[in-house]
Amino acid sequence: MDKTMSLSQAISTYLNDGDTVALEGFGHIVPVAAAHEIIRQGFTDLILARMSCDVIVDQLLGANCLKGLISSFIANSSAGSLHELRRRIEMSDPEPLWFDEYSHGGMVARYQAGASKLPFQPIASYRGSDLAAKNPRIRSVPDPYGGSDIYVVPALNPDLTIIHAQRADIHGNVQAWGMLGIQTEAAFAGRRLIVTVEEIVDEAVVRSDPNRTIVPAHVVDAVVAVPRGSHPHSVQGYYDRDDEFSRQWTALARDAGAVQNWIETHIRGTHDHDEFLAALGSDHFERMAIHDAYSTPVNYGGRA
Repeated sequence: MDKTMSLSQAISTYLNDGDTVALEGFGHIVPVAAAHEIIRQGFTDLILARMSCDVIVDQLLGANCLKGLISSFIANSSAGSLHELRRRIEMSDPEPLWFDEYSHGGMVARYQAGASKLPFQPIASYRGSDLAAKNPRIRSVPDPYGGSDIYVVPALNPDLTIIHAQRADIHGNVQAWGMLGIQTEAAFAGRRLIVTVEEIVDEAVVRSDPNRTIVPAHVVDAVVAVPRGSHPHSVQGYYDRDDEFSRQWTALARDAGAVQNWIETHIRGTHDHDEFLAALGSDHFERMAIHDAYSTPVNYGGRA
């Protein structure tokens, strides 16, 4: 079954106002273009699940798309603060933001429970942590096998999960390599799943290297080709990360008015991701070019 469609069509088909949407990727293979399309289409009252925050959190907040955030890291990667997020959390400016905070291990456990269709997941690392005292959704329960009480976190089942990857076939068999983060667990935990990829490849390419498949087609609702869809984050084998862009965002976002101007010009003022990239300039991506570094092919063998 051919599940390819445009990014605009995928977002309008599978996202609704008020949904909990997971946008995952740990500084690598992040669905940034999908976040921008959510802004273009004007979705509101969303709860964003994102382990490691970055510029797209500030941009979705600035565009008034979010009413809540579930996260375990709320800075702009290594580039500094997210000032739109700080205004919302620290000063309720322009209005309060519901914030549900966990450790990275807690978020992983929530996705694992969601992917396994379990109600919650035990996690040992909250012993001695202040987070367990601050977040009432992190609870302690008796060990049914007679051990010490154990902390648990609730399953996370987003209404929609969106992930980015290197490649997929038209059916939605998704392949990725490099730092994989929580992509597979988030994909299986979501009630609906959109995958954006750098390229659509022939099914034979996927079949030739099956161990690189992180998500099988049967859990994918839509697959979308979006070259450079992770910028300013990297995609192993395609382009490096754009640290200067992230640092410039941190400086720009100190001014709430500048955030609004940037969103109007670069997101709402562009038709799609290609137009967004073109506006950055033809030479913008030269410094993110990479050299080839192929792995040694493996022999999967076959019946003689």
